[in-house]
Amino acid sequence: MRAITIPEPGDADALVVADVDDPAPGAGQVLLRTAAAGVNRADVMQRMGFYPPPQGASPLPGLEVSGTISALGEGVEGWAVGDEVCALLDGGGYAEQVLAPAGQLLPVPDGVDLVDAAGLPEVVCTVWSNIFLTANLQPGEVLLVHGGSSGIGTMAIQLAKALGATVAVTAGSPEKLAACRGLGADITIDYREQDFVEEIKAATDGRGADVILDNMGAKYLPRNVSALATAGRLVVIGLMGGRTGELDLGRLLSKRGAVIATSLRARPAQEKATIVAAVREHVWPLLVDGTVRPVIHSRHALTDAVAAHQEMESSGHIGKILLVP
Repeated sequence: MRAITIPEPGDADALVVADVDDPAPGAGQVLLRTAAAGVNRADVMQRMGFYPPPQGASPLPGLEVSGTISALGEGVEGWAVGDEVCALLDGGGYAEQVLAPAGQLLPVPDGVDLVDAAGLPEVVCTVWSNIFLTANLQPGEVLLVHGGSSGIGTMAIQLAKALGATVAVTAGSPEKLAACRGLGADITIDYREQDFVEEIKAATDGRGADVILDNMGAKYLPRNVSALATAGRLVVIGLMGGRTGELDLGRLLSKRGAVIATSLRARPAQEKATIVAAVREHVWPLLVDGTVRPVIHSRHALTDAVAAHQEMESSGHIGKILLVP
């Protein structure tokens, strides 16, 4: 089969199309013929050599796919050859065929295109596990999402609004902010022109945000703590703004706040299966009835993965970028 490999870390040109061995499902796995793969910042970090796959995972990039089941491994129940599914992966999605743990499969929701479904597993599982399971966002609370026009951001807006929260976002252009408002964002902040701490406090009568979902890390750490409401929860899921920052513990203590750093890829398979099951129960009905939808910016051929990564790194996209074999 054809796949995208990374012989040596580097810029987007480090992605190389190659013929690799067809995978075969082991116990508890299914084999999928890939319809599409989602492109994520984590793939870019892996390509650059900063985010190696977990032990035992495929060395190929790609953390989410959609496709059709073509074979079942020993012990797999509840799925059949021919089922159209999407899957959360440890790696390997940039390929014509991919192995997925049966516990990380989801049916393609009614009304969602098979290709577009590739943009769901990673973002939905990330949003649900971090905002709702970890930070315990409640109806009526205020959520601040940095990077509101990203794949994760566009899903976070929709899910938080559907469950009764007030949603604030940061983004870097009027077009991106308009897209966020179109998805339901109540408060939109241009981080290039405005101070998000001042803006979120002004919009909440000085309270701040109950939950902040942050992909920047060190660069935003002190300001995020300042933007938290009393008993607020800051969840850090990315390090685009650096790894090392100063945390004012006095300010955090005065707010009775929490700083939580999490990742999805490295979690044990059983934890991922639990998250996937929760997503199927709570989010899939919202996709079926149209309350929530995948936001797709572009589709690229699998063999054009270089252009897809360049588009990701240019940060001009709104929603998900997909690769289609």
